[in-house]
Amino acid sequence: MATDATPLVLTVEQAANRLGIGRTLMYALVTSGEIESVTIGRLRRIPAECVTEYVNRLREQNTQLPAAA
Repeated sequence: MATDATPLVLTVEQAANRLGIGRTLMYALVTSGEIESVTIGRLRRIPAECVTEYVNRLREQNTQLPAAA
């Protein structure tokens, strides 16, 4: 069995670090539903792919904006 160094789920702090944002903003994104999270026991975790999906959505929104004149 090979061990993968990339975790399946991240703490709020780890996810915030990956995005280069603060913990408070990360909690706000989780609370608003912008970034999906799961509960494992009493712990709040963010699936790693949800961080990537969030960034992809932001990139999509930016490409759909009209070009500045």
